[in-house]
Amino acid sequence: MTWHIPAFYAMRGSSIVFVFDFDKTIIDCDRDNWVVDEFGATELFEQLLPTMPWNSLMDRMMKELHSQGTRVEDIVAVLKRAPIHPRIIEAIKLAYALGCDLKIVSDANTFFIETILKHRGLEECFSEIHINLGFVDEEGRLRIFPHHDFTKSSHGCIHSIFPPNMCKLGDGDYVMPRNGFPVWDLICKNRSLIKAQVWEWSNGEDFANVLLHLISIPRNITSAQLHSVDCKLETMQLSAAANADHSLHVIH
Repeated sequence: MTWHIPAFYAMRGSSIVFVFDFDKTIIDCDRDNWVVDEFGATELFEQLLPTMPWNSLMDRMMKELHSQGTRVEDIVAVLKRAPIHPRIIEAIKLAYALGCDLKIVSDANTFFIETILKHRGLEECFSEIHINLGFVDEEGRLRIFPHHDFTKSSHGCIHSIFPPNMCKLGDGDYVMPRNGFPVWDLICKNRSLIKAQVWEWSNGEDFANVLLHLISIPRNITSAQLHSVDCKLETMQLSAAANADHSLHVIH
């Protein structure tokens, strides 16, 4: 099971900090499953899944694909087709342009995420990306290794729901869980688990509405209007309440 904590929001001095998950949050799929499925390797993946950790499995799958003649360029082409809602792209670019500090914490790997972000023009929007290691070796083969080598030591997290190679827990003033996913269900069962205000979202349009609402940007603003926006958030005289979408659901 993959646990998604889509976005935490916190104030750090005069800056707004957002920490995002990547799969089924920024992109609308799981990047590993997307690659495996696109190359028709799902059956082998499911056979091996019970036998090894996820990152080791993905490294093995890359070895299998390369042995069948798959090139790194072919993997890049598949990653570029990963689905992402255009409103999510726009919201991230606007948040970055307005001075927000954006970060990613994901169980994906550097090669997959950097390829997708670069293709979508988002690579410069994130100040930090904490993910697993992915690189092309001297033989031209994509290798994938865990962020934390859990075979040598634990990452020290007391929460057993997170994978052994990475702790994805964060703190913030707000949390944006995706409706219908495990963290949302967990929060609904025990609201005391999260001290932050919880904002639900279901699709890319919801995601953009919540994100822009939290930084007090009119929801109908477009990239073409950026030149007229003062990038210093403290000078903005916008009312978040006036721009709230009645469809947004917040749990207090």
